[in-house]
Amino acid sequence: MKKLPKKTIQLIVNGDLRQSANEKCWPAQAAMEKKLGEVIASFGYKLVRAHPYKPDLKHGFIGSQKEGMAVFATVDPTTPLIVAESVWQYSHHLLHGLISHQAPILTVANWSGTWPGLVGMLNLNGSLTKAGVAYSTLWSETFDDAPFRDGLASWLKTGVAKHKTAHVKALAKATVPPKARALARKIAEDLRTRKSIMGVFDEGCMGMYNAIIPDELLFKTGVYKERLSQSALYYDATQVSDAEARAVYDWYVAKGLKFHLGTDEATELTEAQVLWQCKTYVAAVRIADEFGAETIGIQYQQGLKDLLPASDLVEGTLNSTERPPVTRADGSVIRAGEPIPHFNEVDECAGLDGLFTDRVHKALGQPRANTLHDLRWGDWDKSGTTKEYVWVFLISGSAPADHHVDGWAGSDSLRQPPMYFRLGGGTLRGIAKPGEIVWSRVFLEKGKLKMDLGRAKVITLPREETERRWNETTPQWPIMHAVTYGVSRDQMMARHKANHIQVAYATSAKEADLAMYAKAALAAELGLEVCLCGTKADGKPF
Repeated sequence: MKKLPKKTIQLIVNGDLRQSANEKCWPAQAAMEKKLGEVIASFGYKLVRAHPYKPDLKHGFIGSQKEGMAVFATVDPTTPLIVAESVWQYSHHLLHGLISHQAPILTVANWSGTWPGLVGMLNLNGSLTKAGVAYSTLWSETFDDAPFRDGLASWLKTGVAKHKTAHVKALAKATVPPKARALARKIAEDLRTRKSIMGVFDEGCMGMYNAIIPDELLFKTGVYKERLSQSALYYDATQVSDAEARAVYDWYVAKGLKFHLGTDEATELTEAQVLWQCKTYVAAVRIADEFGAETIGIQYQQGLKDLLPASDLVEGTLNSTERPPVTRADGSVIRAGEPIPHFNEVDECAGLDGLFTDRVHKALGQPRANTLHDLRWGDWDKSGTTKEYVWVFLISGSAPADHHVDGWAGSDSLRQPPMYFRLGGGTLRGIAKPGEIVWSRVFLEKGKLKMDLGRAKVITLPREETERRWNETTPQWPIMHAVTYGVSRDQMMARHKANHIQVAYATSAKEADLAMYAKAALAAELGLEVCLCGTKADGKPF
């Protein structure tokens, strides 16, 4: 490989595995690269692409692990490197090359809801953290603001860009209520003794290396994987009768869920697509019951998307406390009145978190329905309703009807974008109701399982502002307007080691604090390294 001149920075641009997504997102990426190059040039450095634009594919992204390895075979390992993202990216496409890179690495993302580079970057950051790779990270809306320029200047000079994380406090330094500790010990002992099964429908969705928990670390929590196949889920869905699927569909309609139906299978949501989703739901519930899986995770982004409509409606239904009944051969209903915690995109870190949440909230008599969201984007409120910074928590699947204003009756279902889902399928969309929530994330660092937790509130914004935020992101998906207590936008970005964030409601701020403490204590009892982030609702420290 050729040695590059001093003051040269190599540029790597990673993308999606799906050609349709890469092609559509390329113009935004190209504009970002141009701006980034100009800013770097203003510091006297030159940004050089390490791989070419591909005219035949109409984009310049790395589109597979195979391609990524070919690219890194020509990369100078002693020259600093920037991974710049304005799109969702599959981390395994380039993780191999970053692991062996010898010079400073900087991950950079745009700040945009429409072009989700910051979501892709957070996943890559979590993957690099798990792999033990040193890196710095920056984000910006314009790439010309003072925080970005200062961070970039530091990285160019020293190879490191640092962020302040004074909002993070080790659980050991916090005062945990005795009730929370007692409950945590009781649940931990049950998990050690009786144990639990996590049903995994194929690992590694969308290259999310950070979302795979090594078995030997998971075992210490009392949780064990049942490795299931997506092909088994597909087969079992084909064995569900039309009558059973119709019964589930009719249940949705009776509860007030509105389906936006059309007739064009290629671009619209059809009744046939929804009925297949109903069959997948029945099959998933029965498989969970057959294998005794307390939690399950479906990888719909690959594999199943070419066989069945998207599983989003399925996932949100599984996480809901009120679900269409599914029976065993003897006629008994499987887990009546209870959610079957589902972790979207087979994110096992979210799966473990969801299990802890369900156990703790059940014991405390708090709402059990919980879900992950993408930490998709955030913005200041344009309506004048609040002066606080409002996050957009958004996810394609898994959000339960319990979280939406007016529940099932306040929810609707729209076709998934054809760019991602050729066979369609409906979402479970709604606007998250106002209330107190606990947010959390399990992640891996230095060979250890860790957990961050914090408190937040969900607020109500005018419909016009909600629509603006939906239109800036993905309007087919459920949305949550979240305000984190004592954690700024940049503090969250500096600390968070994943694209996903787990959320659960409580009936009051006091009860939410107790639920957070209990889950934190449970995780610590089971060997996780736990930190509390931010403050309580009243601004007081934990």
